Amino acid sequence: MKKTWLVLLLAMLMTLTACGGNKKEATADADGNVIEDLKIQFVPSREPDEIVTKTEPLKEILKTKLAEKGYDVKNIDITVGTNYESTGEALSAGSVDVGFIPGGTYAIYDDGAEVLLTATRKGLSIESDDPKEWNDKKPTDKAEEQVDFYRALIIAGPTEKGKELAAKVNNGEELTWEDLSSAKWSVMGSSSSAGYIYPYLWLQKNYEKGLTDLPSVVQADSYPSSMARLASGQVDIMVGFADVRMDNAEKWQNEFGKTASIWDETNVIGVTDKIYNDTISVSKNSEIMTDEFKKALQDSFIEIGESEEGKDIIAIYSHEGYKAAEDKNYDGEREAQKLLKELKN
Repeated sequence: MKKTWLVLLLAMLMTLTACGGNKKEATADADGNVIEDLKIQFVPSREPDEIVTKTEPLKEILKTKLAEKGYDVKNIDITVGTNYESTGEALSAGSVDVGFIPGGTYAIYDDGAEVLLTATRKGLSIESDDPKEWNDKKPTDKAEEQVDFYRALIIAGPTEKGKELAAKVNNGEELTWEDLSSAKWSVMGSSSSAGYIYPYLWLQKNYEKGLTDLPSVVQADSYPSSMARLASGQVDIMVGFADVRMDNAEKWQNEFGKTASIWDETNVIGVTDKIYNDTISVSKNSEIMTDEFKKALQDSFIEIGESEEGKDIIAIYSHEGYKAAEDKNYDGEREAQKLLKELKN
């Protein structure tokens, strides 16, 4: 009888031990080591079908990278938002876990989104906020170093007024508001970071004025058309991203009819603050987004950006890699969004 009770007791202990092991495994799942669904959304900066097709291989690569860091992701769902705002709203609501969004979109939705990574691209041979340095060291070339930002330039052309402004800058003299307001300007649409917003902020910072205070401003429909106006003398100044002259160097002579090179006939007279690249942001309201999982995602995307297969995927957005982001880097975008609201009112 005693032996029977002893056997029953041992059996009960073994059952309890087994149950305890199962409970521990279930707790591990609840702690986030097993992710049933990871939802990623891209903004529609390209054709949605093209984005979905190009990023399909990302699913397995990301699963593999996260597995190396202790996370078993069962399914990755990749979608494309109907517009930039819809992706920002989905991040805020927690219906999307990870979003590939521009800095401006992040700045609008940062109540519900957290920036994780900033995209990197090849930098330029000149990196300075001093316009004279851009002129002393021209022409500008691509550099091998990866950077997470770009700048906008205020560029003077070959008109008499353009040469006058460039001469002052190259002599180390400060331009006055009267100098700038006496020139004819070409800008892009008011939602363009490099073609409008950051040059506007540059004027505010240095002169407490804006593009809307200039007497003579025309809006171009593209950077080449803005450059064509500069070449023809229709305008004295144009604004654009820092490598806009590199992109239009051949057109300057072949299409715009100039005999001298773009580097001989243009000069930088102003340099804006840094404009930080696109982000990979995560939802603050996603149930799976723990600090540990965010770190695993961050490291995984950096590693993906360093691989040849990964580079081929992220090239859909002209990204060449990723680095850890800092929220404060997007303060300029917050100022930009504030400016846009003021311009609309």
